[in-house]
Amino acid sequence: MNPATINPVASRYFKFVYRTALDIVHLMVSYLGIAVLVAVLAAALLPAIRDQIRVIHQASLNALMPDSSVMSDRDLLTIFNAPHAHPGPEVPSPTASAQEQRDTALTREHDYTDEGFFANLGISDSQFTVPGLSNGQALALREYIARKFSIARNVTGALIRVVYSVAKKQDLDPILVLGVIAIESRYNPFAESHVGAQGLMQVMPKVHADKFLVFSGGTLSALNPVSNIQVGARILHDCIARRGSVDRGLGCYVGAIGPNDGGYADKVQAERRRIALESGIALGRNLGQYQ
Repeated sequence: MNPATINPVASRYFKFVYRTALDIVHLMVSYLGIAVLVAVLAAALLPAIRDQIRVIHQASLNALMPDSSVMSDRDLLTIFNAPHAHPGPEVPSPTASAQEQRDTALTREHDYTDEGFFANLGISDSQFTVPGLSNGQALALREYIARKFSIARNVTGALIRVVYSVAKKQDLDPILVLGVIAIESRYNPFAESHVGAQGLMQVMPKVHADKFLVFSGGTLSALNPVSNIQVGARILHDCIARRGSVDRGLGCYVGAIGPNDGGYADKVQAERRRIALESGIALGRNLGQYQ
């Protein structure tokens, strides 16, 4: 074979090998650069993500757990117990306003059961009672809400008893409060809106921080169903008293400044009527001006 014909072939072969090796090195460098970039981003973002997880975890613990860090079987029954007020006088000061005295009594009393929110989850249907309702009405009310919003019937019953107790103290129609909860959160106690409203009644913890001072969890108690209902009912009561009617009060509750509330009052009232109809409960004017 002529050497003159070998050299060009060898030259092309070495050039091919060189270009291939160069491409491989270039590819490896590119991937290495991506890996370094991902590592840098991870190092920068992980602390923030970890802090967020820690905040969420702590918020959940503060909202759901009792003060003790060790949970007994009894603790498990009292996770959603009426929150304990901060240490203070057993009896409200005589100089306190009527609203302050009512709030102090509200947080001190355990109207639902001495054991707490979950104490009577095993109660039989024949023993399920709600003040002011017949057993049939109470069961129908529980069944409607549990079925429509896909929540456990025994927990639904506990929520209903809380609402009836709190609504009575705030001179509100309990069915109205149940309607507000249905429209606001669909009975999700951990719901949060894009503006930060939280819980069953979608209370704004930052706006109403003063109303959560009586609870051991502070504003984190907005995620506690009992605390949320207590504060939400007080806000609704104040809105109705300020605006002079239920519908205008509902507009105030949802944050409407003028007469147009975007149909919010109509939605709540429609749900209120559905709840009453499904439960066989007559809607009347038996709670003063707030009907």
